[in-house]
Amino acid sequence: MRLVGVRHEGATWVGVERGVEIQLLAPVDEFYADPYGWLGRADDAGQRLGGDRDLRVPVPRDAKVLCAGLNYHAHVQEARRDVPAHPDVFGRWASTLVTSGTPVPVPTGEAGLDWEGELAVIIGRTLYRATPSEVEESVIGYTCFNDISARTHQTNAGQWTVGKNADNSGPFGPAVVTYDEIPDPYRLRIQTRLDGQVVQEAMTSQMIFNIGRIGAYVSECITLRPGDVIATGTPSGVGLARKPPVFMQPGQVVEVEITGIGVVSTPIVHAAARIERAAASPA
Repeated sequence: MRLVGVRHEGATWVGVERGVEIQLLAPVDEFYADPYGWLGRADDAGQRLGGDRDLRVPVPRDAKVLCAGLNYHAHVQEARRDVPAHPDVFGRWASTLVTSGTPVPVPTGEAGLDWEGELAVIIGRTLYRATPSEVEESVIGYTCFNDISARTHQTNAGQWTVGKNADNSGPFGPAVVTYDEIPDPYRLRIQTRLDGQVVQEAMTSQMIFNIGRIGAYVSECITLRPGDVIATGTPSGVGLARKPPVFMQPGQVVEVEITGIGVVSTPIVHAAARIERAAASPA
């Protein structure tokens, strides 16, 4: 199944793509209270939506978004860093996650934005001090993710929080493909394109730490809950590592494509566009 989020009757619902329609399952928090149960009842779910839909990211607003950095050998090399002994995990806010097609503004003080195409997974069970196999078995689905980075703010200080949480900087989608349709998540091709030109390409088999090891490491300290997201890191080819560095500019479009999942596409815009949209939005 392909799960999407959709705004319906004042709430975000999780639904299943059925061709051009979306079959509603449950409001997002209700869905993640019993995700496997709702998937098991999907064939009996009710209302279908067609036509124009207000798509949303299908994870809870309080989801933890845990991102693995330096998780491909070639990316470690281009960053001129040592291979980490443990998963190098940093956090994002769920509010940065946006659907395919959502514009991302270049923040003030940045020469542009950098791309980081990744495979992301959504957790379906509560996990604490889990084994790697328990983490792997608890993945409810897979999706494309772009860890768009504001490099000046990321490198200005020792902490990455600001540069990794710019507004709208976590494109996610186009859908969450359930675990039963991705029999081997380590045989997927990731490709990132900027204005149609390939800038990253790798196989998920090249990860240093697999999904299970990342999740198990995190769960030693942090309880993972249904709806939490683990982003598994980006391969080599990021803009910062190029000579000279290359950053995305307003007017450009970046795409991340993963085998069996699809393409998440993101237009880059001026920061002023964000201000204009906020002023036009009702309170």
